[in-house]
Amino acid sequence: MAYRKLLLPVIGSAAGEAALATAFLAARIWRAHVQGLHVRLDPRDVAPLAGEGLSGAMIEEMMSATEREAAERARKVEALFSRFVEQNGVPMVADPAQAFSAGTVTASFATVVGREEEVVAHQARLADLVVLAHPEADDDVSTSDALHAVLFDSGRPVMVSRRTAPETIGRRVAIAWNGTAESSAAVAAGLPWIERAEAVRVLHAEEYQRRGPDVSGLIDYLAWHGVAAESRAFKPIGSAGGAVGAGLLAAAAEFGADLLIMGAYSHSRLRQLILGGVTRHVLEHADVTLLMNR
Repeated sequence: MAYRKLLLPVIGSAAGEAALATAFLAARIWRAHVQGLHVRLDPRDVAPLAGEGLSGAMIEEMMSATEREAAERARKVEALFSRFVEQNGVPMVADPAQAFSAGTVTASFATVVGREEEVVAHQARLADLVVLAHPEADDDVSTSDALHAVLFDSGRPVMVSRRTAPETIGRRVAIAWNGTAESSAAVAAGLPWIERAEAVRVLHAEEYQRRGPDVSGLIDYLAWHGVAAESRAFKPIGSAGGAVGAGLLAAAAEFGADLLIMGAYSHSRLRQLILGGVTRHVLEHADVTLLMNR
């Protein structure tokens, strides 16, 4: 099993460029195709936000300004993608047959008009892996919305890039395990990485474990895939809401992980936003490439 099609929503920010580099680094490992995607705002979506008390002419001008801004952003984003592809010698290919015959990483780019989170989630359903920029990318709130849309509405795994481009992905893989269906789904999605890794460590903690198989069960499962993984217990750091997440990230860093595989949002997103949670803490503070699923 390998990844053949990666979806990359492209944004014009520093974190977006890091995601661009991350996607093509992963694609080179799997000789996969990267579909660059830009979601262009529909000016008609601005009209309901205008509220009452505005004349038709004012709303029309607002929509026109939005259209101009959207067109300029689309131009810059496509130029960024094209420049990266050209500099790295990646062929632009739209036909899967051509991509297979190329025998190497390929790319394509599309602009779709609509609501970003909805378009990205729908497009993600026909991709093996979605690569997204860090959710705090230059205050680009839409990136975070796209992340949650993919996790909750696509049924596909998402790779969240670091704030800066990594040098390697998947040589040393850490797995956050707590026995939940979400962590199981993440392991299944990450098996291609796990099976090719030089070293695999399963991170677990009493405070992190939920009802379900414990770490010994996962070690045995991975052995059936020919993976000799080791396990390591970690301790929460501090007593705040993100203590388990902080302990998990510290354990991944101590292992030298360049990929952390974990389930996302075992509790509802609302509960995590209010009370904090492991997923939220990891997303906000990780300095390692993440592979998440739920």
